[in-house]
Amino acid sequence: MPDQPKQPGGTASRDSGHAPAHGQIDAAQIDHAAALLDAGELVAFPTETVYGLGGDAQSPEAVARIYAAKGRPANHPVIVHLAPHGDPRYWVEQWSADAQRLIDAFWPGPLTLILKRAAHIPPAVSGGQDSVGLRCPSHPVAQALLDAFSARRGGHGGVAAPSANRFGHVSPTTAQHVRDEFGSAIHVLDGGASTVGIESTILDLSRGFPALLRPGHVTPQDIADVLGAMPRLPDGSDATAPRASGTLKAHYAPRTPLALLPFDALEPLLAAARAANERVALVARASRAGHWADADGVHFIAAPEDPHAYARDLYGLLRALDRANVARILIEKLPDTIAWIAVNDRLGRAAAAFEASESE
Repeated sequence: MPDQPKQPGGTASRDSGHAPAHGQIDAAQIDHAAALLDAGELVAFPTETVYGLGGDAQSPEAVARIYAAKGRPANHPVIVHLAPHGDPRYWVEQWSADAQRLIDAFWPGPLTLILKRAAHIPPAVSGGQDSVGLRCPSHPVAQALLDAFSARRGGHGGVAAPSANRFGHVSPTTAQHVRDEFGSAIHVLDGGASTVGIESTILDLSRGFPALLRPGHVTPQDIADVLGAMPRLPDGSDATAPRASGTLKAHYAPRTPLALLPFDALEPLLAAARAANERVALVARASRAGHWADADGVHFIAAPEDPHAYARDLYGLLRALDRANVARILIEKLPDTIAWIAVNDRLGRAAAAFEASESE
């Protein structure tokens, strides 16, 4: 039998997005939220990546409530979140040495592993597929909730939790973002702002080789350092890959139209907006923005130069720009490098939502 996953303090602590102390959340609030989950209700809770909309992963009815609340297609799988002392082997058909190595390195933290689903786990959580996505978050509020819920289920409780927002829209990184989406309809545990800011890396191990399905804070090089080989990267040619959260072409989109282009291609759009007396937002590196940073009618945001800082701020920025009274959001395309792969992925999918609507 494989070893149990390492607890906090392993190599995951090198940069896994551990959250600060959870403020005013006390044991009674955690117990109340666990009781709601136990009764089949939904609870929004913080993780180091984004806030999740949680339900009992082994209850098809609770999972259906998640899909209904989000407006999410029922064939789009959700990730099962496990307590630090949970046993991921309970959820899978067969364990692997690669899975154990990655768990030892990155759990708790922002890495989701896709493995073959055990027969006793309802297929609803996997969108009907024979695989399942598993993750152990590092946020202390998430861990407390998962521990409390798992205890109610004999140590085998898991919480299915996609991002706590309407399907396809910008993910939430604060409790207020969740309330902005759902009002008082969803019980929310407020654990402060997420420190990673974008969803977990998703790595498929269900087919006998590692394949990156969604980039995130844990990079392909991080994975290669553990496994000794670079995972297959997403290039659109992996026809046998399982469906995974957040991998649709159009996703993570604000409500304001968004264009993602090299800065040289943004300048004609900025000039056209000025000629039309149209107010637009510009998100670009300060070194490229030039006179546009101070131009009339341009709401300029200096883009972070560091990919982790950009990721942490991204969703909050997009939500703020939705409130900024601009006709369009213009974003400078980022370097096409492995370091920027996760932010490029989120921005590309956000822009694709509007490319699709413009071509219809």
